[in-house]
Formats: sequence, C-alpha cells, structure tokens
Amino acid sequence: MMRMFQQFRTALRRRAALKARFDIKNPTEAVEESCVVSYGHPNPAVALAAWSRVAMAIRLWRHHARQGAVLDFGAGSGEISHFLGTGQDYHFIEADPSLAGALGSFVSHARHEVLEDLPAGAFACVMALDSLEHNDDVAAIVDRLALALAPGGVLIVSGPTENALYRLARAIARFRGEHFHKTTIYHIESVLAERFTRLEMHGVPFGLPLFRVSAWRLPALASGP
Repeated sequence: MMRMFQQFRTALRRRAALKARFDIKNPTEAVEESCVVSYGHPNPAVALAAWSRVAMAIRLWRHHARQGAVLDFGAGSGEISHFLGTGQDYHFIEADPSLAGALGSFVSHARHEVLEDLPAGAFACVMALDSLEHNDDVAAIVDRLALALAPGGVLIVSGPTENALYRLARAIARFRGEHFHKTTIYHIESVLAERFTRLEMHGVPFGLPLFRVSAWRLPALASGP
C-alpha cells in the first residue's frame, strides 16, 4: 500500500512537471507520438491508463530483473526513471532532440545511448514501453536489444492492443492527428516469442485489454530471476 501511494505521488508530481515543460494541448508531432500527452491528459481515466503501464512495468522489473543498469528504449520524457529508485543506473535511447533534452534536464544522471553502439551484455533490464510499435524493423531492433542484455537479463515491453476498446479510448481522449503506430503489440510479441521465453503478461489498466505489458528472458536463463 505504501509503495502504491508513493507511485501515485510520483505520478502527480511528474504530471505537473510535464505540463510545465510541454504544451499538452498543442503538442509537437514528436510529443504527440510519445506518451507525454497521455501522462498529462486532463481526462483522469486516460492518464490512469498511461501511468498504469509504468506501474506494471516497475512491478515486473522488481519481480524478475537482477540488480544492474536499466536501458529505456524509446524513452520519451523518461518517466519510468522516476519510479526506479534513487541511485539506479539509468540509460536511455530517444531519437527526438526535444524529448531527449527534456529527459536530460529531468534526470541529471541519465546516460544517452545510441542503438547501434550499445555495449554487449551491459544491461540487467531493457524496457521498451510503447515504443517498438513506432518502428518498421522490429525484429532487427529486438535482436540488438537482446545483445545488450546481461546474462539473465529481462526485457519488459508494453504496447497498445489496437482493438475496438483501444480505438474507443482514443476517441474519448480526443487524440488528434495521424496514428503513428506501424505494427501491433501482437506482432511484437510474436517476434519476441521467437527469441525469448515469456515470464509474465498483463492487460492494463486493471486487466482491461487496452495495453499489454510483458516480461521476457532469453530461453537459457528463463527459469528464474
């Protein structure tokens, strides 16, 4: 209960910081494509769904990942970093300069990485939260992220289901502009299943099929954290 309360306070604090940094009502394309608008959305249900993904990813990280560096792929504004705990070795990949700059100002100890230059076996956990679906060659990205995992490392992934309920939620949220997703979480999971063993998967928020959040480990070390 105390951890849940702390997460709630962190989410409220981060919502205020995002609204101060970004124009949520008139976002740039990069900000709209990220989760920033959802995190700061005036509709509480939309915001809750967004922060629920973060909370579930953190739960999976605590349960399955070993101690060590965390890499946040497609980090956006880096909200996951604020829930990892003080002193966590946090690295991120974010292509958009405005989002990467904001993340760097929010998290002074964050280290900016480039996908092609990732060191092999360096990360205890890689997170790809609502990011892989924005890319064309998911398999190539997953292979590169897998190489960056340390032995026993965990990959945590989330993405939208694109189903009727999700489309209804988007309409209620009044998200504008182009739908930026190039693939679905189901295709992403099929790519992961060819390379990893799935440890756990959940629908969020509250089991609803809006988003799927899952944890994966390479097969040779899939039996435990």
